[in-house]
Amino acid sequence: MPQALERADGSWARVVLLATMVTQGLTLGFPTCIGIFFTDLQWEFQASNSQTSWIPSILMAVLHMAGPLCSILVGRFGCRVTTMLGGVLASLGMVASSFSRNLSQLYFTAGFITGLGMCFSFQSSVTVLGFYFVRRRVLANALASMGVSLGITLWPLLSRYLLEDLGWRGTFLVFGGVFLHCCICGAIMRPVATSVAPETKECPPPPPETPALGCVAACGRTIQRHLAFDILRHNTGYCVYVLGVMWSILGFPLPQVFLVPYAMWHRVDEQQAALLISIIGFSNIFLRPLAGLMAGQPAFASHRKYLFSLAFLLNGLTNLVCAASGDFWVLVGYCLVYSVSMSGIGALIFQVLMDIVPMDQFPRALGLFTVLDGFAFLISPPLAGLLLDATNNFSYVFFMSSFFLISAALFMGGSFYALQKKEQGKRAVVADALEQDIFLEAKDGPGKQRSPVIMYVTSV
Repeated sequence: MPQALERADGSWARVVLLATMVTQGLTLGFPTCIGIFFTDLQWEFQASNSQTSWIPSILMAVLHMAGPLCSILVGRFGCRVTTMLGGVLASLGMVASSFSRNLSQLYFTAGFITGLGMCFSFQSSVTVLGFYFVRRRVLANALASMGVSLGITLWPLLSRYLLEDLGWRGTFLVFGGVFLHCCICGAIMRPVATSVAPETKECPPPPPETPALGCVAACGRTIQRHLAFDILRHNTGYCVYVLGVMWSILGFPLPQVFLVPYAMWHRVDEQQAALLISIIGFSNIFLRPLAGLMAGQPAFASHRKYLFSLAFLLNGLTNLVCAASGDFWVLVGYCLVYSVSMSGIGALIFQVLMDIVPMDQFPRALGLFTVLDGFAFLISPPLAGLLLDATNNFSYVFFMSSFFLISAALFMGGSFYALQKKEQGKRAVVADALEQDIFLEAKDGPGKQRSPVIMYVTSV
């Protein structure tokens, strides 16, 4: 109904912005608190570090890999219904996980179902924000991302408080009720009027197909529409970006999962250990918008790729400091420096992708990027758990994280520099050819008919 549609950049857009901020805090902020339950789950099921690490890895992998499925649901049912469906799934997964009797059930409930619901709520809320804000879209996205920092700050404190009184089962049951707030936020996201009119054009009827071939063709068209494999083959910059970020993700989430167990292993109080994650989240409340404003300045436009690589390099070097000492105040300083690099990565990761890929191809490029990153998230914590089981030393986990982050930063920085030099060489050859052509025209004079000059340009 036209009268039910909200207006873009209207007064209701501010309410939707607040709902998006809460949704991002509930979804993206939640995986950082899983490390608080790591030791309790390990004792409950008598599991190894590698087996326990599969819970956060499945959660984060599904949170990223289900993006194309979320896009299909948004196109079919809209952002409002998809966000509310995600809240129901996340709540159902946490409630069911509180009754789990083995790790396999926990993988499916707290990992797969909860991660799927969080993906639906998060990505659909970000999508509807782009419809509600046109003139101030950059500012709206920056303010909405503060919800992630608030979630990282509050989730560990709430988890530690509930864990002491209710245990991990009771805490997960309460979390199921907390995730139902995503349904309230989704109900606020009313349909918004857009300026794009639907296209109506006559198409000839498709040729008849057998059911099997028709299903395969439909799946192929869907994959091609949402996943940019053709861009991965032909755009070298996008290939470098995807490979570099995938390699870095093998080390990037490890501090968020193992920092609390690492601090407790060094006899840091449980309350202080949970406070470390909150320090990271609280620092990001101020650092992330500041990093976004700096990245948006025209002076940094041509250097964003190198700043992005530098942020990963700083993140990897910071983890070396953490591995060297487990003192509480050293860990506090580590969290503050880690927040600086983390905010830089968060502010630049999508902006760099927009600089590499044209905007009309950005949704497809983002879909493939999130799916491939999901595989990296899936294997990263269990791989660190295997290393921890073999060495029984948490310091090696942070050394492993530093290796992947530093090597990824050097790879991306060097590759981006080589691609830039190659592009400058091509432009110089074209410019020389144009200058020579202009010189020949001036020499022959405007009235003379000059014979065509055949010029061969070869770039090595």
